Amino acid sequence: ELAALDAALARSQQILSATRTRDPVVYDPDWDEDEKLEEWRDAVRRTNDLPPILAAAMVLEAWDSIEPLQHSLWLGRLLASALLRSRGKARNHLPCLNSGLRTLQRERRRAPDRGSRLVAFIEAFSAGAAKGLEDHDRWSLARRQLERKLVDRRSTSKLPAFIEYVMSRPVVSTGMIAKELSVTPRAAQSLVAELGLREATGKRRYRAWGVL
Repeated sequence: ELAALDAALARSQQILSATRTRDPVVYDPDWDEDEKLEEWRDAVRRTNDLPPILAAAMVLEAWDSIEPLQHSLWLGRLLASALLRSRGKARNHLPCLNSGLRTLQRERRRAPDRGSRLVAFIEAFSAGAAKGLEDHDRWSLARRQLERKLVDRRSTSKLPAFIEYVMSRPVVSTGMIAKELSVTPRAAQSLVAELGLREATGKRRYRAWGVL
C-alpha cells in the first residue's frame, strides 16, 4: 500500500545520485542522506497499522524532524499526500496539504513536544480539506456560468471544448489554446473574449487567462 511512496522516493534517489557532488557552501557534507532516508522509512513502516490521517501526520512529522533531504522540506508534504491517496482517502488527486498547513502558526508546527505537532498537523489536514471543498464549489459555479454561454451555439462551435480545456488548467495562453483546439492564435483570442476570462498577467505580451 506504500508503493506510491516507494516510487516517489526511487525517483528522488535517481535525481540525487546524479548530483552527489555538491557545493559545501550550500550543502552540509556531513549530512548522511541515505541514513536519514532509511530512518524515515522506518518511521513510515511503523504507521502501517494506524488510521490513514494519523499515519500521514506521523509521516509528515517524521520528515520535518529527520529532514532526510537538505533543502527539500516540500517533498514531505507530497509524500504524506501520496500516503493518504494510497490508503483510499483520495482517489484521483493528491490532497493539497500545504493549503491547510499555511493556516498553522510556525510555533505550532515546531512545537517542542511531538504530540502537539501531530495534533496541529491533523487540524491542518482538516483545514485543507475544507479549503478544497470551497475551491470545488467555486469551480463548479464558474463552470455553470461558462456553460450558459453555450446556449444556441452551433454544433461545430469550439466553445464547449474550450470550456473543458480552460477548466482543466490554472491559466491558459494563446499558444496553448491554439495548439489544444487546432485553431489560429486570432481564433484563440476570440474564444477568450467570448468567455470573458480573467487576464492573469497584467501584460500586453505573453498574456495568460484563467477562470478564477
